[in-house]
Amino acid sequence: MPGQFKKVRRPPENWWVRSYLPAILQGLWITARHFFRNLFIFTAHRFGLLKHVRAGVVYQWPEEPRPVAPRYRGRHRLLKRPDGTPRCVACYMCETICPAECIHIIPQEVPDPFIEKAPKAFYIDLSKCIFCGYCVEACPEDAIRMDVFDFRLASYDRFQMVLDMETMLNSEPSVPYK
Repeated sequence: MPGQFKKVRRPPENWWVRSYLPAILQGLWITARHFFRNLFIFTAHRFGLLKHVRAGVVYQWPEEPRPVAPRYRGRHRLLKRPDGTPRCVACYMCETICPAECIHIIPQEVPDPFIEKAPKAFYIDLSKCIFCGYCVEACPEDAIRMDVFDFRLASYDRFQMVLDMETMLNSEPSVPYK
């Protein structure tokens, strides 16, 4: 049906609306309201008042650690068997499922007849890791966990971002902050 168009006309706007002044004033009002509310609560907290009111202020890190959710996925750690050997059986499931391809396992045979192989070396490159948790879910032996709540993962050297097996075996789980 060519040629049959209905032209819709906009209602005319006055100069006040066209100047965007109401939107600018509304944005300034919201910004000023948040600024002075946070300034007032911050000052009250400094004098020991209004402690029951949560402020939108920065945590005083590292003296006051930030609360961590119990399901937070932190740095990786490997679990040990009671005899001290790694629980990992070098099945490559975590290495296969990792979308970032940051896990590398070098297997070795072990003399234990119940265990076919164990990792000779186990590396996780934290500079590539996206902390998705797929490696934890894929592990059939429950050998890897992400329960070390260490926020200081930044480094100036890329090689310090690679976790080896000894580092992950000696890591202890962290308790979420209350």
